Amino acid sequence: MTNIRGTMAMAIGLVLASPWQTEQEWRSTCIQRCVNQPVPQDPEAQRQEIVSLEREAARAIQLNNGTFFRRVYSDEFSGTLSHGQIVNKQKFIEVVQNPLIKYDSFIATDIRVRIDQETAIASCAWTARGVFRGKRFSSQMRMLHVYVNGQSGWHLVASQATHLPPESEDPL
Repeated sequence: MTNIRGTMAMAIGLVLASPWQTEQEWRSTCIQRCVNQPVPQDPEAQRQEIVSLEREAARAIQLNNGTFFRRVYSDEFSGTLSHGQIVNKQKFIEVVQNPLIKYDSFIATDIRVRIDQETAIASCAWTARGVFRGKRFSSQMRMLHVYVNGQSGWHLVASQATHLPPESEDPL
């Protein structure tokens, strides 16, 4: 009789434990989904981050410093300079670090950013003054940059530069 009661108690326990365990597994799975779900970012904060990247790029160009571009430009970056030359990340960094270019100033203004999910389109005006190949230059370009937001933040994947009149010979 004790054996029958023990077997019955164990059977009832297993029957009752099964739904409880299923509910626990469901809760655990639900919690994991919530924890692993990306936190929605504030669109204005994302926009400001892109604006900051645009200003940092201008500052890095003025200083002939390629470090910023190694960090922010995607390895698959493809761009077109103002005179039509197509460049990849390495070639762009070489242009930025060219010792024949000395900038008096290089600024990004009129920065406009549009974000759609994990992609941002930024346009701005770049104004540059300096010396290139021993000649003074002053130029303005309209820039278009395409950023993609990945696990390590925003990376520039494409750019297009267009000279604004009057055109002059300059390095970018």
